[in-house]
Amino acid sequence: MPRLTVAMPKGRIFEEAVELLRRAGLAIPPEFEESRKLIIPVEEAGMDFILAKPVDVPTYVEYGVADIGVVGKDVLLEEERDVYELLDLKISACRLSVAGLPDWQPTDAPRVATKFPKLASRYFREQGAQVEIIKLNGSIELAPLIGLADRIVDIVSTGQTLKDNGLVELETITSITSRLIANRVSYRMKSEAIDFIIDKFSTVVPKGVEV
Repeated sequence: MPRLTVAMPKGRIFEEAVELLRRAGLAIPPEFEESRKLIIPVEEAGMDFILAKPVDVPTYVEYGVADIGVVGKDVLLEEERDVYELLDLKISACRLSVAGLPDWQPTDAPRVATKFPKLASRYFREQGAQVEIIKLNGSIELAPLIGLADRIVDIVSTGQTLKDNGLVELETITSITSRLIANRVSYRMKSEAIDFIIDKFSTVVPKGVEV
């Protein structure tokens, strides 16, 4: 079968995806996670892995430098890249939520801070609410504390970070899990190899995860 290039995000999704690959019977060496390289060939599995920021994974796949990739549904929705979404891997489950201070009250000129401006804008528009979206790249929880924004839209897993910063979850926008995606041309040209990976993943995808 043809060799595949796989774009993987660093962090929690990477660790859980690699564990899935191993459980599926693919030969991922034990020292794989310890490598500091950004491109890691794995001869035993017939794959080359590109390690990237999560937000960049769909871009690599859309432009064909990676045949397939693993990425959170939040990134797919925000980036709106032209890729095939092949399989819900049901790992790294979390949710995209609106949060704020417990005593939050509606204001005349509401502002919302987020890493996900498209998703946030779409959500509030669907609610019939006019808000000013402020794009931030990190420490979103800080925005209500310093008066930059009334509310935030961010990823919530356990909710502990919100609690530690005196914030509460106000509304859930959507549930998030990680997905297997493919480049459209690669899926035609390397269908046998990609379908093999889909079949392998399908045998070990966690059951009973609500998405």
